Amino acid sequence: MQVIVPGEPMRYGLRLVAYAPNGARLGVLGQHLGFEAAMPLNDTPSLRLTYSGHAAGATWLASPCEVAVEWSAGGTWVEPANGRYLRIKRSGDNADHALTRSYDLPGYAWQLRKLVLYPSIGMIDGKRQFPATTVGDIVSQMIDEARSRGTLPGLDYDFDAFEDSAGQPWAATLTLGLDPGTDLLAVLINLAEQGVCDWQIQGRTLQIFNENTTLGRQFGSGPAPVELRLGRDIEQAPDEATFEDAASAILITGEDGLSVEVTNPVAVRPWGRWETYQSQGGVKDEGTARMLARYALDRASGERVQLTRQITPYAARFLPLRDYRVGDTVRAPGDQAVMQGLRIRQITLTVDAEGVIGGNLVLNDRFLERDIRISRRANGILSGGVTEGGNGGEPAPDSKDRVPAAPTGLIVDPQAYLDAEGYAHGLITVSWLPVSTDENGVALSVDGYELIGQTPPGTGAERVLGHTDGTSISYSPLEPKTQWRFGVRATNQGTKGLLATSPVLTIPDDEGPPPSPSTPVVDSRLGIVRVTWDGLTSSGTGMPTDFHRALVMMRDPLDAEDDGTQVEWLERAGTAVVPGLPYNSDREFWLVALDRSGNVSGESARVVAAVVPLVDTDLIGQVIDGAEHVIDGSIPANAKITANTITGTLIQALAINAGHLNANSITADKIEAGAIQTGHLAAAAITADKLAAGSVTAQTIAADAINGKTITGSIVRSSPTGRRFVLDSSTLDLRFYPAGGSNYSRIYSQDSGGEAAIYITTNTSSSQRAELQVDSTLIRLGMQNSNGSQRGGGLDIADDYAQFGYSTGSSNSETYIFLNSSGRFFIRGRVWDANETSPYDAFAAGSFSIGGGSTPHWASYRYGPPGNLTPMATNMGPVVTLRDGGSGGPDAFGNTYTPKAWALTASTTEGFQVNLANATSFAIYFWAHRH
Repeated sequence: MQVIVPGEPMRYGLRLVAYAPNGARLGVLGQHLGFEAAMPLNDTPSLRLTYSGHAAGATWLASPCEVAVEWSAGGTWVEPANGRYLRIKRSGDNADHALTRSYDLPGYAWQLRKLVLYPSIGMIDGKRQFPATTVGDIVSQMIDEARSRGTLPGLDYDFDAFEDSAGQPWAATLTLGLDPGTDLLAVLINLAEQGVCDWQIQGRTLQIFNENTTLGRQFGSGPAPVELRLGRDIEQAPDEATFEDAASAILITGEDGLSVEVTNPVAVRPWGRWETYQSQGGVKDEGTARMLARYALDRASGERVQLTRQITPYAARFLPLRDYRVGDTVRAPGDQAVMQGLRIRQITLTVDAEGVIGGNLVLNDRFLERDIRISRRANGILSGGVTEGGNGGEPAPDSKDRVPAAPTGLIVDPQAYLDAEGYAHGLITVSWLPVSTDENGVALSVDGYELIGQTPPGTGAERVLGHTDGTSISYSPLEPKTQWRFGVRATNQGTKGLLATSPVLTIPDDEGPPPSPSTPVVDSRLGIVRVTWDGLTSSGTGMPTDFHRALVMMRDPLDAEDDGTQVEWLERAGTAVVPGLPYNSDREFWLVALDRSGNVSGESARVVAAVVPLVDTDLIGQVIDGAEHVIDGSIPANAKITANTITGTLIQALAINAGHLNANSITADKIEAGAIQTGHLAAAAITADKLAAGSVTAQTIAADAINGKTITGSIVRSSPTGRRFVLDSSTLDLRFYPAGGSNYSRIYSQDSGGEAAIYITTNTSSSQRAELQVDSTLIRLGMQNSNGSQRGGGLDIADDYAQFGYSTGSSNSETYIFLNSSGRFFIRGRVWDANETSPYDAFAAGSFSIGGGSTPHWASYRYGPPGNLTPMATNMGPVVTLRDGGSGGPDAFGNTYTPKAWALTASTTEGFQVNLANATSFAIYFWAHRH
């Protein structure tokens, strides 16, 4: 029961109210012996209640009813979302004279498991198909169909196929194939886990929202944050943390021998490198494997912390259900009590037998919330947004040459991922519903699907990007920010089906900012400020692989309008020098990190420093007095020196030596134009140690100043940024940078067997590049992966062999010709099937079969695609052989069957004909060459 002290206003109260099933309010259950109500995000709530059989309202609990939790903060009583429960399960001891009963009440959402999906017309492989539709459309269809059957008459909903419960258009489109018998609760939980939506029950009304919108309010920062503080809003804050799942390296294996290792330099590694392994069936390309590996490593990057915070409403400033609810992000003590933004995953409220209110919150920090999003993305790549599907219904007896219908429910999900060097690439996951008919609606069993791509859309040539037997496929790499149109078509024994195409899509770039840098160390010396950075993040880990540089930012802390400007940058741990600052004036310094996609991190902590003068401040701007400051025989001590009274003609030659000058005492504005000429400088008077860093710039060197001279040094740059070349003498490396990025090409040399081999490499900073290698025994030209392995066409011309062909590292995709000094050659790969030949192909090869019968048989074959009427360009010479089906299977060696006669009876540029004298079936194999 709730204790109310007379004369005192109620600060916060909780009560229980009984309702008839799907009916009216019965009354308050005011004499309970305690209850606990748990309200999770996107899951079924629960209520545990203890009540005496002698108390008022016990008769309502004796039979099925509904119980609502209500709260009040001194005003009206309010039933929160997920606050309605079903009295289904009870327990008690009949020997107990107090008739104490315990009740376990699931939330109203529990009933959704009693609403199941029924079959309908147009099912494929026994599944109901929902092609390219919204959450609202799927769920409303299920509820409306159930209503027509009389199921859950009390359930209502306030969304439709076009807008969510907040009146916002649905953000996601999905394609699903659901088994009849799937219940609505399982569908909702699955969709929420996939990041498609958030949902709750308000009273008896199901509400569904776009993910992380209405049920994702942000109160963790801003002008009026919800701050739950220890000792006021929170009584206890236990943490439970573990490194058990941590790893810094992962090996992903896929199909066709695919094996990819990915490491995470940001991972916490107290004992060094920890490894993990993941076998991923269905993954065939490196980009997909690398993205899945990165997701897995991000989830295992450090310590996992479970946060539970015990709350009290009596001293709290912020109250549950009134000021915050499930799904909100609030500011609360996180790991080791550090205040941070945390998302509320569950609210549990308790009232004991004396009416004392308590409870706890289950909180997720931003790392756990990121892990949830990462897991959703990974699941989306693997499942493709479509449940398992087959190849359709019972096919017609003859399927040859029939054109499959276009796939339906086509969805393309583009994402960005990073390669081993940290450069961004695009990946798409395409899903669709299985094709089960031909273009005329007649049942057909297809044998696979082709993924088609076109860029730029409407002008570029269409390319076949991949093949699959399933109903989803991933493809990478794609260039970020390029536009594509994708399509899918089914195939039937070589016959290509109708094409289903997507809208024009822009491949995304990496949008994840790098972590904030650690705090720089700033000191002042010799009239300059030095900013030193240790190369780490604010949490003490290494920067990620896509880190580009740390920008040194500076502002005047006394100028309210100064937002800061970049004054230097660092590519790694080191020191940046900031000259030209006024003496004794504070300047504020901080760092921000920039990645290769242009994303900017948050700021590091700020440090304030001021430039220290080179001489005592009492001499700056003052008259020099005292004979000790003047050299004997030059200027009398009692003489007064005024501006411009000492000129060059008054100073004796060699009277001022370098030892008499302080560092930086002579600046450019002190020297008259043309006053210092070459004749005034002694040989070797100016050496490298006399020049300050950055003091000699391109503008200070005349166009013909360097002519026929030798330039020594480690690196020569034509420009610090933008379109430029960089010559690195230590590596014999000449790099060419484009105007808009860092993806350079290079010419370099490597020692090879006593000679300097030459290499020309384009697109060096990408995972796809071309390279030319030239040395005394080998000329090699080809497309490569970042690790140097072949990923396309390649040519080797060596002193003892030659090879030309295509390979992506997989044996299934290798096609090449190899020749060597033995005078022999071999060809690896497969010959094009004859149904794909064009009029100018040199060869056509293939096989087909015909059935038996009671009379002599004949069979003809036409070159090229089915239905093609274009003959080959010149005469063909077919070489044909037959296998007699009556002689047994292909492994039936030793049979005594006597084959019958056959003959090749016709050959033209269109095809050939074989006549048979046997009634059994034949398999016909042929090779035809054009001559």
